[in-house]
Amino acid sequence: MLATTQRAAGRFTRRDAVRLVIAALVLVGSLSAVLAADVRPAGPQLQVGDVAPFDIRAPRDAEYPSAIRTQEARAAARAAVEPAYDYTFERGNLVAEEQASALRDRLAAADLAFGDANLDPEARAAALSVAIPDLGDAAVATLLELGADGWTALRAELFRVLDATERPELRDTVVAEARAGLAVRFDPALSAAQRDLGAEILSPLIVPNSSYDPAATEAERVRVEQAVPAQMVQVKQGETIVDAGHRVDAPDLEKMRALGLLVPEPDVVATRIAGWVLLAMLLVGITLAWVWRFRPQYWHRTNALVLLGLILVASGVAIELTGGRSLLPWALPLSAAALLLAILLDAGTATVVAAVVAILVGVVNVSLELTAVTFTASLAGAIAVRRGDRLSYFLWAALAMAVAGDGLVLVFALLGTRDVVGTVQLIGAASISAGISAVIAVGLFAILGNVFGITTVFQLLELASPSQPLLRRLLVETPGTYHHSLMVGNLGERAAEAIGADPLLTRVAAYYHDIGKLRNPLAFIENQAGGENIHDELDPEVSADILKQHVTDGIDLAYQHHLPKAIIAFIPQHHGTTLISFFHARARELAAQAGRPDDVDPATYRHIGPKPQSKEAAILMLADGVEASVRSLVKRDEPSIRAMVSTIIRERLEDGQFDESDLTLRDLEKIREAFVEQLLGMYHQRIEYPQNKIVELEARRASGAPWRRLRRRS
Repeated sequence: MLATTQRAAGRFTRRDAVRLVIAALVLVGSLSAVLAADVRPAGPQLQVGDVAPFDIRAPRDAEYPSAIRTQEARAAARAAVEPAYDYTFERGNLVAEEQASALRDRLAAADLAFGDANLDPEARAAALSVAIPDLGDAAVATLLELGADGWTALRAELFRVLDATERPELRDTVVAEARAGLAVRFDPALSAAQRDLGAEILSPLIVPNSSYDPAATEAERVRVEQAVPAQMVQVKQGETIVDAGHRVDAPDLEKMRALGLLVPEPDVVATRIAGWVLLAMLLVGITLAWVWRFRPQYWHRTNALVLLGLILVASGVAIELTGGRSLLPWALPLSAAALLLAILLDAGTATVVAAVVAILVGVVNVSLELTAVTFTASLAGAIAVRRGDRLSYFLWAALAMAVAGDGLVLVFALLGTRDVVGTVQLIGAASISAGISAVIAVGLFAILGNVFGITTVFQLLELASPSQPLLRRLLVETPGTYHHSLMVGNLGERAAEAIGADPLLTRVAAYYHDIGKLRNPLAFIENQAGGENIHDELDPEVSADILKQHVTDGIDLAYQHHLPKAIIAFIPQHHGTTLISFFHARARELAAQAGRPDDVDPATYRHIGPKPQSKEAAILMLADGVEASVRSLVKRDEPSIRAMVSTIIRERLEDGQFDESDLTLRDLEKIREAFVEQLLGMYHQRIEYPQNKIVELEARRASGAPWRRLRRRS
């Protein structure tokens, strides 16, 4: 960036603090009063178990989240959660290996007895009877009957069954069942007695590898519980909540509280008021901070702040009046706020206010869907309406708002929050909101512009008309200045389009930037028509004062003719604090001749400013200097024009004239190219007709011969 804004970026002055306090107090107070207006006694004070003194019916349609139903649904979801266990595949493998090792130890003595071929039958029987302890008599008898081959087959089955039992998950709650069912897991080729023997050997080694995990179970229950959404209850207008003479239960009381039918307790009233005040403070604080940080030109204009506050408070009133209804909040034309601000101020400010209004309507109606629809529709309208200089733009804005709002309603419907009938109703309401918003914007933007002193596009178009009194005076009394202003307007408009500035504002400002020359036309060379130059006989300092005076005279004339302040601001800014170089050089020359070269103060020969405060003002400064300089060129070919344009831009840049505007170096490059292209079109080379052709043309014109006959003969 070439410069910062008029105040230093990030510097919060005492004046800013005073303005912030006043604006915040007024806006927070107004908005809080509007939002808290719904806190008022509305019905009897009832408790669960009380008898209803009369029929209590719903005064309006409503939808609210039921804490009671939500709690019941979450309790049911919690109860449905299965207990969690700590089994893992790795743990199953580990337990299986450990138990297999224990089985080997348990069978070691029996393996020795069956494997020692030197033992006689009696010794083997004696060894086997004590090899595996804790076996019953029947199991010992079966073991003694086994031969070496039988033992080998049973032993293999023991390890297989143990692995098949311990490697998968085996919860501690089913260990007894697993032990009881061991026999059926052995190979059917074994005898029943052998299978029972295997089951009795394995039974002590069957241990759980999965235990109940209370922490994991509770975490899953909490997760499932929290995943249950709030249970919404719909109430229709006129629906009976409690019949007279019936006891009030908890759901009835909750429904009455949601509809505002209970007398609020003092602490509840205070809490709600505090909530609304806090909401107003947050929204107003963020809005004002954004304006101070990103729109300093509005921060220092009281009328702009009042306009913002008025639109916010008016939107809050409309939201409060329709809050809690079924369809009215959806049909509310809140997008008109964004349209008006986009036209009167800018799209960025409109977007911020649209977000604030969307938050307000969402909080009052407790609806995220309504918040999203309101903001999306407002944003679409602000984009489509542009500057509002054509009625068709308002029609396009209405269509854009309807499409955006209806589309978002459909999105929420597809996500499962609405049925078909409700979706159709909301689409219709959103479309009505879009149409009414456009109508309100058409009817109010010109009125608000006049009331708050904000220049609208229609005002600019009217000021650009040649029939305007000041422009007529310029044409008649200062034809040179008039022609100069038109040329500056052409240059400025072309450059503004190139960098995304406001071309219409730049053109209109160019038309009026030199109206001060009406007070003394002959003091300016473009109006002297080759006559005597009065400055030839004047002291350079006097001549400089005369040139500077046309700025002051221009401001006076502008106020007398009630020009908008936005246009008046260009009159002193189009010269900024530039040096009146011709008379400054002449003064230095005279001072040098008198032997006092240091007596010339450059400040005496500078315009009083201020420097350009916007892109449009900076463009006007450059266009004014470029047009006058190029007109003075003897040769106006492209190299000469390009060199002169570059010189003017460089001089203004080096002189610091753009320090208070937001022009960038890229902008200056685009401006230079736009100026060159426009000037080449204005001063293009013309075809030189032969002298005899000119004579013939003049003769034909004098005799009134038809042009088409002249073309045939030529």
